[in-house]
Amino acid sequence: MTADRPIASAARRILAVGVAALAAATASAAMLAAPAAASTTDVATNCTPDGSTACVSPVVLDSDNDPLPGIDVTIAGQGFEEVVTSTDGPVSVAVPEVGTYTLTIDQDTLPEGTTANATERQVTAQLGSTARGAFRIGEGVAPEDGGGATDEPTEPADDGATGGADAGGAGEDPGIGAEGSTQNASGWPAFSQVWQQFGSGIRFGLLLALASVGLSLIYGTTGISAFSHGEQVTLGALLGFISVNWWGLPVPLAVVVTIVICAATGWVQDMVLWGPLRKRGTPVMQLMIVTIGLSMALQYVIQMFIGGRSQRVLPNNARPLEIAGITLSTASWISMAVAVVVILAMAWFLTQTRIGQATRAVSDNAALAAATGINPDRIVRIVWIMSTGLAGLSGMLLAISFGSFTWTLGMILLLLMFASVTLGGMGTAFGALAGSIVIGIVVEMSTLIPGMPSSLRYASGLLILILVLLIRPQGLLGRAVRVG
Repeated sequence: MTADRPIASAARRILAVGVAALAAATASAAMLAAPAAASTTDVATNCTPDGSTACVSPVVLDSDNDPLPGIDVTIAGQGFEEVVTSTDGPVSVAVPEVGTYTLTIDQDTLPEGTTANATERQVTAQLGSTARGAFRIGEGVAPEDGGGATDEPTEPADDGATGGADAGGAGEDPGIGAEGSTQNASGWPAFSQVWQQFGSGIRFGLLLALASVGLSLIYGTTGISAFSHGEQVTLGALLGFISVNWWGLPVPLAVVVTIVICAATGWVQDMVLWGPLRKRGTPVMQLMIVTIGLSMALQYVIQMFIGGRSQRVLPNNARPLEIAGITLSTASWISMAVAVVVILAMAWFLTQTRIGQATRAVSDNAALAAATGINPDRIVRIVWIMSTGLAGLSGMLLAISFGSFTWTLGMILLLLMFASVTLGGMGTAFGALAGSIVIGIVVEMSTLIPGMPSSLRYASGLLILILVLLIRPQGLLGRAVRVG
């Protein structure tokens, strides 16, 4: 046990350094991905709202209130992101879910010498309507107070479908799944919006847990902080896209194919990389550096397949389904059900099967487990297979639930996975589940804070990670270990 203490201390320091490096890499990749998305976007810009479709339309006008073409606007929210270019006519995009979306104008595309009255708008998409956010561009145009973070009235569908009521003017958003405003007189969201975001947080937490549990098992059995685990999530989304759109497989079969291929990559990795490195006694820090290199290689290989733009696994628009006052797509509810079943199956496997109990034994003390007749190398290989399979499933379900994905999906989620694992307790699978649920809820509900941009919601997970490391380093379910 004495020899393990410096290793545990070093592992914590390694994780802290690695998270800082990943944060810098995330910011760099985001800057690299933005121009690619702007130049290669190919989305439908003639959305027709109906009872199962919600549309968002950026309106760009000149100083004479005439349409101004050639201006790029990013539409982001609810896990969806697209870049559209204004034209001489209406431009609208079908969004996968009802909810709040942020329209951000690309100031690099403005005509020379002109300014915009606002750089960002927030609109609320509803079924059967087109939510519009207007920008005015011209010489000497003064910015609006508060950045103009309001939405224009929505345009109801011709068939009078529900959900197409006017927003009633700037700053008055209709509720999701309920009529009326989402904000009360104090500016804070109404209960219906809080409940909706809570449901979205549970969905995000469950899907995040599929990947976080695997990451926790890898750390527990090997001591490696696998920075390449995020790309396993992206690989799952990519394989789902290929299976459905290129191979024409039905979604259930595509899920099975994705899990099998991703699990096979875990087996190959342990055969080619991790197994030989373990036998050589390679230190943990060097192994972590290998995972970072593998992560970078996988990122750009995936980008070669799909480019910088976002891709949709399901070609059709999502069909909404309301349960208990929470409106999500039908695919989201099914994905949540699948995640719950898989998580329960993992809990049964870890507690009721011999291999599962051996996995927990190796995670607690590999040397002692080997002394009792357990083969740690065999257990570690099984863990790699299971973890990469779970990550692939998580990626495909996330892409289906949120409508689209990009090559940076895994990089963004990796910080949240580390936050979940740290919050729950490093190396503790059940702790990773609990941490993922908490992180998912916090990330989604942080967007309800007045004045907080939705693009910063993932930063709340990083804040939780820092607070946990400062206040309770062992996490919620982890054991305190004396170091030094």
